[in-house]
Amino acid sequence: MSATTLAAAPENQGTAAVPAPLAADAAVSGALRLQIAATLVGATLLVCSLVAQVLWSKDFYPAVPAALAAVLLGTPLVGAALRDLVCGRTGMNALVALAVAGAAATGNYQESAAVSLFMIVSGLIEKRTAIGAQASIESLIKLAPTKAQRLTSTGEEAVEAKELRAGDRVRVRPGDNIPADGRIVAGSSTVNQASITGESIPADRAVGDDVFGGTINLTGVLDVEVTKAGGDTLLGRVKDLILEAERTKTPIMRLVDQYAVWYTPTVLMLVGVVLFFALRTDPDTAFSRAIAMLVVACPSALILATPTAMVASLSAAARLGVLVKSVVTLEAARNITAIVFDKTGTLTTGVLTVTKLMPMPGIAGAELLGVAAAAEQDSRHPVARAVTEMARRAKIALDRPDAFEEVAGRGVAATVGGRRVMVGRASWLVDAVDGLPAEDAAMLAGLQTADETEGMSVLAVVRDDRLIGWIGLEDNARPEAAEAVDSLRRLGIDRLVILTGDRRSVARKIADQMHFTEYKAEVLPHEKLEMVDELKARGHRVAVIGDGVNDAPALAAGDISIAMGAAGSDVAINSASIALLNSNLNRIPFLVELSRRTISVIRQNMIVGVVFIVAFLALAGAGYVSPVAAAALHIASGLIVVFNSARLVRCGEDLEQAEAARAAGPAAN
Repeated sequence: MSATTLAAAPENQGTAAVPAPLAADAAVSGALRLQIAATLVGATLLVCSLVAQVLWSKDFYPAVPAALAAVLLGTPLVGAALRDLVCGRTGMNALVALAVAGAAATGNYQESAAVSLFMIVSGLIEKRTAIGAQASIESLIKLAPTKAQRLTSTGEEAVEAKELRAGDRVRVRPGDNIPADGRIVAGSSTVNQASITGESIPADRAVGDDVFGGTINLTGVLDVEVTKAGGDTLLGRVKDLILEAERTKTPIMRLVDQYAVWYTPTVLMLVGVVLFFALRTDPDTAFSRAIAMLVVACPSALILATPTAMVASLSAAARLGVLVKSVVTLEAARNITAIVFDKTGTLTTGVLTVTKLMPMPGIAGAELLGVAAAAEQDSRHPVARAVTEMARRAKIALDRPDAFEEVAGRGVAATVGGRRVMVGRASWLVDAVDGLPAEDAAMLAGLQTADETEGMSVLAVVRDDRLIGWIGLEDNARPEAAEAVDSLRRLGIDRLVILTGDRRSVARKIADQMHFTEYKAEVLPHEKLEMVDELKARGHRVAVIGDGVNDAPALAAGDISIAMGAAGSDVAINSASIALLNSNLNRIPFLVELSRRTISVIRQNMIVGVVFIVAFLALAGAGYVSPVAAAALHIASGLIVVFNSARLVRCGEDLEQAEAARAAGPAAN
């Protein structure tokens, strides 16, 4: 930021500081108001001085208000420079302070006051405009509701949302914001979750469904049991992570910091050289040239070049439900050359459905389903959830297992009613079950290639070392997946790989539907990790996309890790460098494009900053730019950078409009 901004907020001084978070901005609001008042008084005195110069011929009358204006306007700038010196910093504030003090010392009070005024106005405009680039983040924070209707034994009571605790029950009427994360215990409604997931299509919610604080209840009355409140809600965690991301620095920003320590001494050396020769050749303009050079050299545009662009990009990403934890990750996304996709829950909906029951002779279909569901009920795997949900719908009573063990990527083993039950991959059961009859082993081996299981996920069930049947499940591809894959190829990312623990026929079916040319089936978690390491060894920059739960090792190994559908999932949000709060795969090409546009804007901003300093430093040294003109140009360069960065806030609007149009299409029909 400029020297004037730093004077208003000394705790944020630095050559490449990210614009202060909103909380810090509120902390300095009192000092900011005081500075604005002092600036208005100083500006009034400067105008009085100019009027007095026109009305009276004596220098005394315009000099007095000009001197007062110079003191009033210049004091914050000089104070900021002195604080820098005390702390051992040779920051940009010193350049402005020298310019202001030099003009005053040579008796040019009007010039000193005018330069001070321009620099202060520049800082105030840049500060407010840079914070304006945080509009999406600020609106996200403001979504947090402040009031709630808590249910008590005697009825309802109005309370502050921050007073809610887990276990409280609240009533949410149509049009109200849901005050906390929770589970619906009564009622049904349609909920607008755009503030969290970025999806424009409202979601239907009923008893047993989870809802998030800050989302809007649209139609029905809901009674919600609070599970998380205040800063523990999804909205609170998202807000904290976004603000934390603002504080991180990209390699570009660290490079600016590295060389900033040499900048001020170099500028002072150049000014000294110009002043030395100008005093010999044109002493009347020598000090004016030096002052103009000092003003021009204050690199406001360079300081703002990267932070404003990154804040605008984070805002655009948050609006579409893309939570980027670090600006380093946002910068790295543009260099991705390979993407590894998990299948279940990423490329497919992850909502498996039992479509076939094949019990062995003498075993009823309900018995097969009940045995499998009883063993699987403690697992969180999508296959297990599908089986237990089917048993629930069939109203089959499930015994609790006496012992339970889950083997990652293979299946589960449990003791149910004193009998040993194993449910999982046929290939695993062949090796894991001791004493398996030969005919059962042959049938399990045949399941891998049987025509009747084509395109299905197969779950074999063994009880007391005997195969009692198998269950076929199917998953649906995400409708936008093929389009997203095509978009990634248009962006130049050709190495797109599906990794799944499912059977080869299932993987092939999904790959064909989604235009993939490369897939690997029956992959265990550690093999996914090996695939990522192999791609990196070949020189690829690898992004790994999964559900954030079963894919944690592979996610950790990728250059960038992206968790799909992370809304409400602490594990997903914490395990990945980027969390998609919705499950739309079109957010992936959007992220890559946003990263590339952000770096392009940063480079444009850097060029503006460098060209401004080099060109006008030379012109000021040659006497073609006055100190007042230099201050005005300083404002212009900073605003060019800020408004150029602000364009990034609108990234993704075409995606939102297309989604809104698709949502309106069925409604119109």
